[in-house]
Amino acid sequence: MEKSTLILTRKIQILIDLPTKEERKEALNTLYRWQNRCFRASNLIVSHMYVQEMIKDFLYLSEGVKYKLADEKKDGDGILKCSKVNTIYRMLSNRFKGEIPTDILSSLNNTLGATFNKNKPEYWKGARSLDNFKKDMAIPFPPDCMYRLSHTADKKAFCFRIFSIPFKTYLGKDFTDKRRLLERLVDGNIKLRTSHIKLTDRKTFLLAAFEIEKDEHPLKPDKVAEASLSLEYPIVVKTGKTKLTIGTKEEFFYRRLAIQTARKRAQIGATYTKSGKGRNRKLKAVERFRATESNYIRQRVHVYSRKLIDFCIKHQVGTLILLNQEDKTRIAKEEKSVLRNWSYYDLMTKIKYKAEKAGIELIIA
Repeated sequence: MEKSTLILTRKIQILIDLPTKEERKEALNTLYRWQNRCFRASNLIVSHMYVQEMIKDFLYLSEGVKYKLADEKKDGDGILKCSKVNTIYRMLSNRFKGEIPTDILSSLNNTLGATFNKNKPEYWKGARSLDNFKKDMAIPFPPDCMYRLSHTADKKAFCFRIFSIPFKTYLGKDFTDKRRLLERLVDGNIKLRTSHIKLTDRKTFLLAAFEIEKDEHPLKPDKVAEASLSLEYPIVVKTGKTKLTIGTKEEFFYRRLAIQTARKRAQIGATYTKSGKGRNRKLKAVERFRATESNYIRQRVHVYSRKLIDFCIKHQVGTLILLNQEDKTRIAKEEKSVLRNWSYYDLMTKIKYKAEKAGIELIIA
């Protein structure tokens, strides 16, 4: 049975809500320590999972050796002191006891275990290597470890605690649905799932995973719309005798090239820019054009995918087919400028997400 809910992940900037600089620095150091332990624990988890699964294929073990991954107390052929699920958690708990909350280790174990089981056939065939984690990876935490969420009027922010560390949100001029999702979470209308804290050089972000109900529309599953992503028009969609073209090459492709050309001119001119505050001042115009390009593409891709899904809802389309995408991807790879500037992947990702949210079945042909 198809699920009636959908998981939305939103990147929200958060600040440590403590009065003094020393307290904020201490809390930040704690987060960085947890990040380091997550990095080390993740690599240990996948290594142990791989050894457990592949031990029966180690040809140098004699036939008389027992290798069943089960609790020796419950199964005579078992080689584990406890259940398979708990072996890795016990190893992590013993190694990192007192250095990181055990709820984080449990979230890591569950998440990486699900991913490992999904990729297990490829590991066996040798078609995929084990995941290698970076030191700046995000810190996972279960939803019950985030508590006291409320909107504080005097701070004009949503305040909450994660593992006793107080935080507040910084939404700025938010034109997305982040504020509305947080309000619904405070009211109890939606639920929070396993989320993450992401640390960067200058900022801290909450990667919040919200579980929401899918939109309900009077769609007809037997009614089909065919769409294609092309170079002349970003999206062309047709159902029955009705056809719609969304966007143009001049609007999307050439506009992006124009912004890139302006950025190159700014890079050349940066050599003669007045100095005084180092690199940041000289490259201020370059960074502005880079942000302009990123914002323009994000907004265009969102608008195109939104128009496509609105077209399907208007005509009660229950099945959306994206045609000839393998051929389009091959053509894009041959033309490097097209591959770099056309944003095929972003557009398809947005279409997939919006179609799932609206209850439309998406088929990529």
